[in-house]
This record gives sequence, C-alpha cells and structure tokens, in this order.
Amino acid sequence: MAEPPSGAAPAVGIVEHLGETVPLDLEFRDESGRTVRLGDLVDRPTVLSLVYYSCPGICTPLLTGLAEVLNLMDMRPGEDYRVITVSFDVSDTPKLASEKKKNYLNLIDRREFPAEAWSFLTGDQESIDAITQAVGFGYEKQGRDFVHAAAIYVLSPKGKIVRYLYGTSFLPLDLKLALTEASQGRVGPTINKILLFCFNYDPDGRKYVLNTTRIAGTAVLLMALGFVIYLGAGSRRRAASDGEGNDHGS
Repeated sequence: MAEPPSGAAPAVGIVEHLGETVPLDLEFRDESGRTVRLGDLVDRPTVLSLVYYSCPGICTPLLTGLAEVLNLMDMRPGEDYRVITVSFDVSDTPKLASEKKKNYLNLIDRREFPAEAWSFLTGDQESIDAITQAVGFGYEKQGRDFVHAAAIYVLSPKGKIVRYLYGTSFLPLDLKLALTEASQGRVGPTINKILLFCFNYDPDGRKYVLNTTRIAGTAVLLMALGFVIYLGAGSRRRAASDGEGNDHGS
C-alpha cells in the first residue's frame, strides 16, 4: 500500500482540499456487488459521505442527519443531485451496504426518493486510501473500530471539492446552496468546524465526547485576550484624559 503524501491528511481529522478534484477513475462495489467507476456516479452535483457500516458511534447520526436533510430538500434527487456513501472499512461487504441503504432510504418519506440516487459503496484498500486522501479525511483503526471525524463533502459534476459541511445535522438551505455552487463549479466557504474542535472520540465508550479541556483552555485564552484588550483601552483612555488635562492647564 502506497504511503500517503506528506500533509495529505492528518492521522485523525480533516484537512480541507477545497478546489481539488477527487480521482474519478477509482472503482468500488455498489450495494448489489457490481463494480462501479466513481466518475460514472459523479455525473451531477454530489454529496459524498465517508463512514464505515459497522460503526458504533458517529456514523449512524451522520447518515441519519443526511437522510433527514434530504427529506427536506426541494431539489430532485437523481436529477439535480446524487448522494454517495463510501465505507472506509475494507472488511465491509456489499450485503452490509445494501442493508444500510435500505435503512436510510426508509427514513426519507416525504416523497419518492429513487434508490439509484443514493449509492452505498465498498472497496479495496487502494481505492479507500485514494478517496480519503483526496478529501483530506484522516482516520485511525483502534481494535475493531475506527477513530474519525464527521463531515459530508459536496462535489461538482467534474469531481471538484466545493464544500465541506461538518457535524451530524445539516440545514436544507446550506446543502442546497452547496449543491447549487457545485452545479456551477464554484468553491464555497466552510460553514462550521465546531465538531472537530469540541468533540473527541472515546474508543472505550464508543462515542464522541465533549473535549472540556480544550474548550476550557480556549475560554482562558479568550478571557486573557479580553483582559489585555481592556487594559490597553484603559491605558489609551487615561493617556487621552491626561492629554486633555494638560491642554486645559496650558
């Protein structure tokens, strides 16, 4: 297995590669076991998610959140956009992918959602490495599970990465805007990175937990910065007051 390029992705986390293109010649297996080429699926604005199907933690709320926002979208699935979920666990099978697809399609009940509009893929390690490195997604195996972050990626019809949306719940307006930008090939700004900052994965509890140490450290830094600004402003006010007093004394 080839070593990832230096700085391509962190050990765990996400490094944004906005404006770069995912390799469209990669091959995966779809939920029926058929070999598919990524470029044949990314033929319109595409929402990409990276999970593993036996995940005991954040993958389920991520896919649930994705299904929920798709349920609220007024765009036409399969025509205006496509959804692709790729497992980064090489041991996941098309059978498991098919079960997951059925579960999440069942969450979309507002209107008919064509089954072909959301693909659940599995692949070999080489293809998994290529797609995860392309979007800057770093993960780490711990026992039978993985430590990883939560995000979805919006791609243009040519595979350009135009937006990162972090977390496990998404607003219809944000996703619609990202898909509209993708249709035009325009790169949009990142909206929110709070998950990466505030949450860590607890492999023992198999869940994401609030990183109180990091938050407390940030709060202390912000308070210190505010105090420094306050002292600076006070010094300037005193200097201005002294200057006015000297002018009157003259």
